[in-house]
Amino acid sequence: MSVSSLWANKMRTFLTLLGIIIGVLTIIAVVSIIQGLNDYVYERMSFYGANDFSVSKFSFIGTSLQEYREQLKRKNLTLNDMRLIRERCEYCELVGASVSTSRTVKFRDQSLRDVSIRGVTHIDHLIGSVEELEFGHHMLKEMEDHSHPVCVIGADVSDRLFPHLNPIGRWIKVGNHHFRIIGAAKAKGKILGMSQDSYVRIPITTFQKMYGSRRTISINVHTKSQEQMKLAQEEVRTILRTKRHIPFDEPDDFSFQTSDQFIQIYKSATTGIYFAMIAISSLALLVGGIVVMNIMLVSVTERINEIGIRMAVGARRIDILFQFLIEAATLSSIGGTIGIILGFILAKIISSATSLPSAVDPASIVIAIVVSASIGIFFGIYPANKASKLDPIEALRTGL
Repeated sequence: MSVSSLWANKMRTFLTLLGIIIGVLTIIAVVSIIQGLNDYVYERMSFYGANDFSVSKFSFIGTSLQEYREQLKRKNLTLNDMRLIRERCEYCELVGASVSTSRTVKFRDQSLRDVSIRGVTHIDHLIGSVEELEFGHHMLKEMEDHSHPVCVIGADVSDRLFPHLNPIGRWIKVGNHHFRIIGAAKAKGKILGMSQDSYVRIPITTFQKMYGSRRTISINVHTKSQEQMKLAQEEVRTILRTKRHIPFDEPDDFSFQTSDQFIQIYKSATTGIYFAMIAISSLALLVGGIVVMNIMLVSVTERINEIGIRMAVGARRIDILFQFLIEAATLSSIGGTIGIILGFILAKIISSATSLPSAVDPASIVIAIVVSASIGIFFGIYPANKASKLDPIEALRTGL
């Protein structure tokens, strides 16, 4: 009966559905884009790996300028610190180090500006996000020990400087220094619009020889499990505090970094935006609910005669109430279903046009249907209650 009643007034039904459709469509599109972005960021931000961490002079999570100034006074981490941790840390399976700067990279008449130049140990490609090569091989220990002018280049450098050439064995100019390419890495793509492939990796000893050894380094550690990672962090903390003679009642003058920290920062930065967008999108649902209530009131007025006849032949007040509640719920559920379909289509179109990832969250589909039906019931209560309280004699007289 509900569907038949709605079908009898197609244009009015469509216009009533429009508010619900737009509201659900917007929410589904927003949730799909944000869920896809979350999945993408969590995957790409796991560059330390589940069992890996690094130790650095500065904390990644800065709270104030004053805190940064205090961290500037900390001692630099050095290769000697790395070697000490490598010797004494029982739970540290691999210990490497890295340091970076940026330079212009050239090959013949082609150049690439602001390329990340990373000085690394020969085992760093095994720590964190494992670096896979398209061509060539990784750095060898003797290259690090003897400060060889060799490098492994990222996919952006390879594509821009060697679009039609095999880069292996060729020499590039990094700043004022020349390096021979021994490896070219596979592409990792972008994260939050920033390329992960615009880099040149060189031996850390070569980096310090050419760019100075007074820069602080990051010490990178790989462990066998997450449980061992926590134990390794405590070992590293003890080793560094002992070496630096830090009293027990003073804080560390170094910081630990893990993928979880980066993800937590991302979550805290985007949670507010996520709920704000959902709240704004929900306004369309509120407007749609109000439209449903108004249309149902009009429907009650138009069908007073029908209500009177139904009551006259034995329909109870609760029967009339449920009739109009089911009609309102059906109306909003149909709008919600259409909104879900259009929302996913819109999310895919946005993904194709902007490269923003999207993901289908089954929970959001269920929630959208439940919410849209609930809106119909909530905003349909008043019209349905008004219809159920009509006096059958007055209803029949009004209808005539």
